[in-house]
Amino acid sequence: MKIAVVGATGMVGSRVIDEAARRGHDLIAVFRSRRPTALPPRVIAVEGDANDPDRMSGLFHGADAIVAATRPAEGHEHTAAKTATALLDAAATAGTRILFVGGAAPLRLPQHPDRLVIDSPEYVPEAIRPIAAASVAQLEACRAHPADWVYLSPPGLLEPGSRTGKYRRGTTTLLVGADGTSRISAEDFAVAVLDELENPVGEEHFTVGY
Repeated sequence: MKIAVVGATGMVGSRVIDEAARRGHDLIAVFRSRRPTALPPRVIAVEGDANDPDRMSGLFHGADAIVAATRPAEGHEHTAAKTATALLDAAATAGTRILFVGGAAPLRLPQHPDRLVIDSPEYVPEAIRPIAAASVAQLEACRAHPADWVYLSPPGLLEPGSRTGKYRRGTTTLLVGADGTSRISAEDFAVAVLDELENPVGEEHFTVGY
């Protein structure tokens, strides 16, 4: 499979590159300003702006799947929906399915299914509300677009860790472990991304966690 990863130098994007290379896929690592270093074999690094649909559709041509692992810079959270739409336009032009690495904010709360994670101060303190709201807008942009897309929400905590190859798959409700935490390592999140690309389940929005 040939996979284009946008945001290839980020926490998730770089691990998606590693996981996909581990499985023998061919990769296009798309970066905006910081060129990836020490890339695995079968990876081609190319510069590109996610907000340029013409450039992106050219890079996506011939790809079997796209992973959008972009994240707006602090203070520019309002651009998330616009960037998502540009990537959706490019994916539609290329005729390629795109998987968005999203946020947990659009998920439903386990104990309050009528409420979203963004409405819970426990998971979304005021300091991170702008990026949480950006992920909600990002998903709304996907829902309004005719492209072939899937949106993967992480659990409450996504951070670097170890690759165990194990995780639980959920739907649109936040996954919480027996210990009360909602978490997954970026490495196992990348495993879930590749599992979905290789064997699509058919859900537009889902989540994973331990």
